[in-house]
Amino acid sequence: MKGSSSPAPQQAEGEINTSARRVDWAERTHDAKSRELLAEDARYFLHQSVSTPCLSTIAKAEGAWIEDVQGHRYLDFHGNNVHHIGYGHPKLKAAIAKQMDELPFAPRRFACEPATALARKLSEISPGDLSKVLFTTGGSDAIEVALKIARAATGRHKTISFWDAFHGAGFGAASVGGEQMFRSNVIGPLLTGTEHVAPFACYRCPYGYPDKDGEPQLDLCKMTCANFVRYVLEKEGDVAAVIAEPNRAVPFIPPPGFWKEVRSACDEHGALLIFDEIPTGLGKTGKMFACDHDEVVPDMLVMGKALGGGILPIAAVLVRPELDIAGQYAFGHYTHEKNPVTTRAGLTTIEIIEEENLVENAATLGASAINRLNEMKDKYKNIGDVRGRGFLFGAELVLDRESKEPANDLAEEVFYRCLDKGLSFKITMGNTLTFTPPLILTQKQMDEALSIVDEALHESAPA
Repeated sequence: MKGSSSPAPQQAEGEINTSARRVDWAERTHDAKSRELLAEDARYFLHQSVSTPCLSTIAKAEGAWIEDVQGHRYLDFHGNNVHHIGYGHPKLKAAIAKQMDELPFAPRRFACEPATALARKLSEISPGDLSKVLFTTGGSDAIEVALKIARAATGRHKTISFWDAFHGAGFGAASVGGEQMFRSNVIGPLLTGTEHVAPFACYRCPYGYPDKDGEPQLDLCKMTCANFVRYVLEKEGDVAAVIAEPNRAVPFIPPPGFWKEVRSACDEHGALLIFDEIPTGLGKTGKMFACDHDEVVPDMLVMGKALGGGILPIAAVLVRPELDIAGQYAFGHYTHEKNPVTTRAGLTTIEIIEEENLVENAATLGASAINRLNEMKDKYKNIGDVRGRGFLFGAELVLDRESKEPANDLAEEVFYRCLDKGLSFKITMGNTLTFTPPLILTQKQMDEALSIVDEALHESAPA
């Protein structure tokens, strides 16, 4: 078979699930009951990178915690970015149950109150005049709806996006995405006209400019990463949209002024700006949306993951009213597009985020977490960079700060030591410990989690 002989893609989205460390950890952690369930999973599910074979089992998810079938509990600093309000929030479960009793489904051709209420709420909390919406059952589908709207509005089909970005697993979303495991080799060919440029990544600038303690030296680099987007817009001349994560979930933070430059370039060349806030929206970065940090309003904003409160799948694309221009066609028209149960979940999730001041909590505790990681950086020479916003933050491990050679093996060792101590997170780009806790996290839980990281670093890479 073709797939069996294909080269392994570069790892980006998570830790390698077939490594020797994974095997060793599984052998000393799982009992017979866990092994039986994991074997059953591997038997019936198609195997794919970062999910098969599974890391472990799960029997319970509550608040900030998950628990396996053996009773091991983990603070979940991963959660696929769906658990903003924690797992199993009582108000959300009650709202879903009540909605199921009152109206469990709405055929697509009928209006229902939960769907219109969620659409109205999203228009109220989203930046600028983003006020027209379509719902889908997943972020990948919402991205593809946005791509269709961009084509209809501009009469063009080309896009500019960034290498290493993730926008979903569908053919359209994978085409604008930039990770090998979702787009290369056996998966292609993909959509035409999907141009890619190097991402903003100041610690590892792909254009070769040196950083200063992780920060850009703008007087030196002249923000080449933004200028290159403008360059491609000029050279192509017929780009429909630039699509990007305003805050890369790796994580990488854009240099100051980056998105204002890109916004200006899009306006000058007739291209739309689409922000993918699927992992970062609804408060993850300490503001309701990551683009709020940069005071830039896109033409379209896509959200998902946390919108369903960590229980139900729902995503949305919000656009400027001027982009409601192709009513005779169907860009979405999904069976569950206006599902009253999933839309009630979305509306209730936003209410919980607002009522419990979870965006502010992410901003405050996230800042303190980054400060503590920087203190660890002073202790451990293998921490090359600390970066993030709110509850999307991480530490990149290197073998040497001067050369910045990635410390992939060390990152794996730290990861499994943390699991042993009760903390779950994920590794991105092979060597970056990436933390995305739920917005309900307490100071005590944050302190506990970072103490585990500190202990694991001390055991794996003594100061």
